[in-house]
Amino acid sequence: MARSGLSRRDGQRQSGLRQQPLVLLAFVLLVSAAMVSRLVWLQVLEGKRYRELADENRIRLVPRSPTRGRLLDRKGRVLASSKLTYSLYVEPRLVDDASWPDLRDRLARLLDLDATVLDQRRGSGEARDGYRINLATDLKPEQVLRFREQSLGLKGAQVDVDILRFYPHGTLAAHTLGYTQPITESEYETLAEKGYKIRDRIGRIGVEAAYESHLRGAWGGQMLEVNAMGEVQRHLGDRPSVAGKDLTLTLDLDLQKAAEQALADKPGGAIVAMDPNTGAILALASKPTFDPNFFSKLVTTQKEYDALFSNPKKPLLSRAMNAYDPGSTWKAVTAMAGMESGKFPPETKLNTTACITYGGHCFPDHNGAGFGRIGYADALRFSSNTFFYQVGVGAGSLALKKAADALGFQQKTGIEIGWEENIGLVGDEAWAAAGRGWAEPGSTPWIPEDMASASIGQSVVQITPLQLARAYSVFANGGWLVTPHLAEQGLDWTEPPRRTKVPIQPATLNTIREGLRKVVSDGTGFGLNGPGIPPAGGKTGTAEDSTGGPDHAWFATYAPYPEGQIVIVAFAQNTPGGGSVHALPMAKKVMEVWNRTRTKS
Repeated sequence: MARSGLSRRDGQRQSGLRQQPLVLLAFVLLVSAAMVSRLVWLQVLEGKRYRELADENRIRLVPRSPTRGRLLDRKGRVLASSKLTYSLYVEPRLVDDASWPDLRDRLARLLDLDATVLDQRRGSGEARDGYRINLATDLKPEQVLRFREQSLGLKGAQVDVDILRFYPHGTLAAHTLGYTQPITESEYETLAEKGYKIRDRIGRIGVEAAYESHLRGAWGGQMLEVNAMGEVQRHLGDRPSVAGKDLTLTLDLDLQKAAEQALADKPGGAIVAMDPNTGAILALASKPTFDPNFFSKLVTTQKEYDALFSNPKKPLLSRAMNAYDPGSTWKAVTAMAGMESGKFPPETKLNTTACITYGGHCFPDHNGAGFGRIGYADALRFSSNTFFYQVGVGAGSLALKKAADALGFQQKTGIEIGWEENIGLVGDEAWAAAGRGWAEPGSTPWIPEDMASASIGQSVVQITPLQLARAYSVFANGGWLVTPHLAEQGLDWTEPPRRTKVPIQPATLNTIREGLRKVVSDGTGFGLNGPGIPPAGGKTGTAEDSTGGPDHAWFATYAPYPEGQIVIVAFAQNTPGGGSVHALPMAKKVMEVWNRTRTKS
C-alpha cells in the first residue's frame, strides 16, 4: 500500500514538471501577443497620429499672414490693398538675459535705435507667435539692408515682413470700405477652427467685414526644427500663404471723390449716389470721417485710440445710414399715401393758406401766405406745407405708414453692411399707443399735431439718406424697390427678391414724377440746372432737428428725367439755410461728374 501511494505522488510530480514548460510557453506567447498587438496598434493603426505628434514636438510653424485681397472700384482702380513693412524681432529662446545686452547694443548702433526702447519692448513684449517679440516696426530700407549684411553675427534677432492693410486714398469712403483689426482672445476661441491665428486680423466694419471670407486668404508659415528644450536648431522651409481674392465694388472713384469734396465745408452729412435700376451704390460718403490706415498700425497708444473712439463728433458713425428728420423730401411719400388711400386722388386741388390749426397749434406754410388753390405737382414744386398737412391728416397715419413701408422705410435696405444701419422711425397711432418707445403704454396717444408733423417729415419721422435714395429710386425706375449693394457677387439684381414691384398706381407714380420735375424746372430745385446737368427731377428739404440742433438741409434728385439712371441724395447735418442753398449744390457737383464721365465712357 505504501509503495502504491509513493508511486502515485511521483507520477503527479512528474506530470506537473512536464506541464510547467507548457504554462511558461503559454505565458510567453500571451505576453508576446500582447506586445505584438500593442506594436501593431502603435505602428499601424495609430502610427500616423503618433508621427504627427512627434513632428509637433520637433517642428514648429512660425505663421506667415496671407496677403488680403484688394478692393477695387467699378473701373478696376485700387481702393484698398496691402503693403509690406519690415519689423525687427528677437527670438527669446535663443537670447538669454546674459547675451541680450550685447545683442541690444549692436542692434541699437547698427539700426540707429534707442537701446532703452529695445529693452522695454523685450521686457514687456509678448511672443505672439510663440517664438518672437517685436522690437521695432516700419524699418526703413537702409536699416533692413544693414541688418541683412550683419545678420550672421546677430544670433537671435530677425527682420521679417509684415503685411498690413493699406488705403491709398486715406479717408476716402472710410465708412464704406471699413478697416481691419487684430482679433481678440475671445474671438480666437471661435475663429481658430476656421483657420485664424492669434495674430490674425479681421474686417471690423464696412466691406472689409462683410466680405471677410472672400478677402482674407489662408495662412502659410516658416517651419523650424527645435530640440527637447524648445531651442531652434534649423529652418526646414516655408509653406507659402494663399492670397485672398480681389473684390470689385460698385463704387465709382470719381463720384466718391466728388461726394467727399462736396462735403468738405459742411460740419457733417452724407451723400448717396446709386443706380436706381439695380441698386448698385456708386458713391457713399459720410462726414466727419476717419483714416482707416490708423487701424493698420502695429503699435497704437491708448491716447490715440481715445482721440478717435471718444471724439464727440463721432467720426466712426456713418451719417449715410443714420436716421434724421427728412423735412420736405418726405412730401413725395405723403403724396403717395394720399393718392393710394383713395381720399385724395391725383387730380385733387386744395386751398393753401398762411397756416392751418391742428389741436392747439397753427401749422404755417413756409412763405407765410400759402400758394392759393393748387394740385400735387405744384404743391411739390412750391413745397407747400399746408397742402400736405391736409393730405396727411386726411389720409391718416396708417395710410402714411403703408406708403412708407412700400417704399422701404423703417426697415433695413439689404445693403451688405446693414448691421451698421439704423432702420429709422415712421410714427403712427399704434406706435404712440405703445408708449412711443419711452413712455407707459396708453399714456401718449396719437394726436392731430403728430399727423401734421409727420405729413412734412418732422418730429415723428426719422429716415436715413440711404433709405431716401432707395425710395426715390422707385420714382426714377417706374415703380421698383431695389436692394442697395456694394458688390455684384455674380447676381442679377433686377430679379426677385432683390428687386420687387411696389404696389403703386400708374397715375400716382406719374403725378409724383411730374411734381419732382417741376421742382427742378422752375421750383425750389431750380438751382440744379446748368451746363453738364441732364433734365432731372428732385425735391429740396429743410428739416428742424428734433434733437435740438440747427436745421438739416436735404436734396434728393434723379436724372435723366423721366427714366432715371442715377439717384443722388445729399444731406448736410445741422447746416441751417435750406436744402436749396446747401444740399442742392452738393448733389449738383456729383451729378456734373457723373454726366461728364458717362458721356466719355
